Amino acid sequence: MKVVGVIPARFASVRFPGKPLKKILGKPLLQWVVEGVRDSKSLHKIKVATDHPEILQLAESLGVEGCMTSSELPSGTDRVHAATLNEDADVVINIQGDEPLMTGSVVDQLAAPFQSDLDLPMATLGRSLKPGDLESPNTAKVVLNAKDEALYFSRFAIPFSRVDVWSLPGACVKHIGLYAYRPEFLRRFCAQGAVDIEKAEGLEQLRALYLGARIKLVRVEHDSWGVDTPEDVARVEEILRSRK
Repeated sequence: MKVVGVIPARFASVRFPGKPLKKILGKPLLQWVVEGVRDSKSLHKIKVATDHPEILQLAESLGVEGCMTSSELPSGTDRVHAATLNEDADVVINIQGDEPLMTGSVVDQLAAPFQSDLDLPMATLGRSLKPGDLESPNTAKVVLNAKDEALYFSRFAIPFSRVDVWSLPGACVKHIGLYAYRPEFLRRFCAQGAVDIEKAEGLEQLRALYLGARIKLVRVEHDSWGVDTPEDVARVEEILRSRK
């Protein structure tokens, strides 16, 4: 099974321009992401999809393939799609370019279900809720069926519970935004464009449910911490220091 990992790295972030180049403990954010996933046993190739020549140059200096994509693309997923149009891949993984804590072993866990389920169109990650997750609109929650496939994602606390939700650990889990796709489903996903339910929640993965696709959720211990704003840098640096 050939798995291609693509890191979308847009320069013109509204909240954090030039984010992939921002130094974190002396290294660019993009370098942390590349080095974090490089030990993956499932990835056959890592590509960086960008809209800026300086990011392209950095990617190539790190020994991974760079791909220039349009700055007009509406999302990182569209950038991943554009970067893999000519790839002979069985699975495409969208590795978030602002997740410096991501590891190759987590990527491998995400890729694993595609080995046994040849019809699986899409997979993502989740972990157990921690205090504060349920109430936070910045944390996406997901409810699952008996096969650990997504029924619905929301920023709200779901499902509504008449009892203490902490007494129902199987009720929902925290969603972690790393995605894997069959290339043919990725094409269909991007061709559809944003749908109303996705716009309402601000959660792109709802488009896949709208299209009737199965989304396998792989449970992991890993927790995500993205660099969305300059204020996030200090917190990520603290975590990285604690790992040394």
